[in-house]
Amino acid sequence: MVTLIHTLADHGDDVNCCAFSSSCLATCSLDKTIRVYSLNNFAELPYSPLRGHTYAVHCCCFSPSGRLLASCSTDGTTMLWDTGGGVRLAVLEQPGSSPVRVCRFSPGSTYLVSGAADGSVVLWNLQSLKLYRSGSVKDGSSVACAFSPNGNFFVTGSSCGDLTIWDDKMRSLYNEKAHDLGVMCCDISSQPISDGEHGCRYFQMASCGQDNQIKLWLIFFADFLGAELKYKCTLSGHSAPVLACAFSYNGQMLVSGSVDKSVIIYETNTGNTLHTLSQHTRYVTTCAFAPRSPLLATGSMDKTVNIWQFDLKQPCAGSSVEAESRVAVEDWSEDDVSAWLSAENLVDFVGLFKKNNIDGKELLNLTRESLTNELKIESLGLRSKVLQKIEELRMKTISLPVTIPDEFLCPITRELMKDPVIAADGYSYEREAMEHWIRTKRCSSPMTNLPLHSLMLTPNRTLKMAISHWLETQQK
Repeated sequence: MVTLIHTLADHGDDVNCCAFSSSCLATCSLDKTIRVYSLNNFAELPYSPLRGHTYAVHCCCFSPSGRLLASCSTDGTTMLWDTGGGVRLAVLEQPGSSPVRVCRFSPGSTYLVSGAADGSVVLWNLQSLKLYRSGSVKDGSSVACAFSPNGNFFVTGSSCGDLTIWDDKMRSLYNEKAHDLGVMCCDISSQPISDGEHGCRYFQMASCGQDNQIKLWLIFFADFLGAELKYKCTLSGHSAPVLACAFSYNGQMLVSGSVDKSVIIYETNTGNTLHTLSQHTRYVTTCAFAPRSPLLATGSMDKTVNIWQFDLKQPCAGSSVEAESRVAVEDWSEDDVSAWLSAENLVDFVGLFKKNNIDGKELLNLTRESLTNELKIESLGLRSKVLQKIEELRMKTISLPVTIPDEFLCPITRELMKDPVIAADGYSYEREAMEHWIRTKRCSSPMTNLPLHSLMLTPNRTLKMAISHWLETQQK
């Protein structure tokens, strides 16, 4: 079940984009402003609205930590803002001053990409705040962008309908004509899936366009293999151009917004429609799932942003701690802990935990004494509630898979090898994956990219025995 819980109506013109961090929602508009709201009560933050752009603001996005907010505009600039106080940190001018249509942070916050109406694509170095590399799409305007989960590749979509895969050196690795009348948006799921046919690990990508279609793709990234894109299927449901699409945090759902004024939520595994939302009165221009919490935001030319909440009991809502537990809790950042607190209805503790720099490791080590003496939580009931949630998290963490030794993982699939073989480059690979590499790629090493002087594959029995022994120890 999806429930409309709040409507934001502060913008004076079309809403072009909305984006979540773990604690905030940002929206931007043709009215030249960016507005920032707290997820605690959807109240606008004191420094909002952010003003500085001289024309319409087309896109906004948060850095992975949530500490930076980027916005881009028809005025030819991309601006960086400090989300702590709303201070403008930088103005990045697009070469040629072309209207900037899209901006995205890389997952590691190393780069910021900006794409413009003249087709230019710029990688900005976020440490120096200088232009690092630039390129251009084949034809048309650069209107969409999505980063791979490792941050080493990104995809752009153009108004001429092309999807282009780039590496972090701005080399164009792959180009695909995806939508006849132009791409409007694209997104890449952060959760990998396995391709049963070849044993490779792919990520799902969605693209949407003026042809009324949403297409799902399988995209494969590897530093030494390049990139590969395979068409998966087309999702139906909209009767007009689709302007926006986005995956949920766990990749189980995809949301889209259209000129037909509707929002459709799909189950990505089956392509089935889960929900159709029809509350907007004009074109739906943007949609975004919150990270690790059961919220969805949709924005429209009707000048409003609707906030939707999923029933926490829904297994596909992507908001439970079970989905979060796939990431080792002790590796959580302070923002991850804040997101967990929000998902567990402990929002009142977000500020206290951040003030005390509680990350995943600190969270798991909290005791009744530390909650009392260090965090100064005086209420016995509140201490007990927090401890109960932490204990539940510890129990889920215990059941997580152990880390597999890296030497047991195939360099191609990054999965535990069952039938390891030694190639002519001296490296060991899963037989099926290496045979597929030789059949479909070039006769070069996946590790070194140098030519293979022989295509012979020799069984690595010693490694196979070591893997078998390791598996036995894990079962005891």
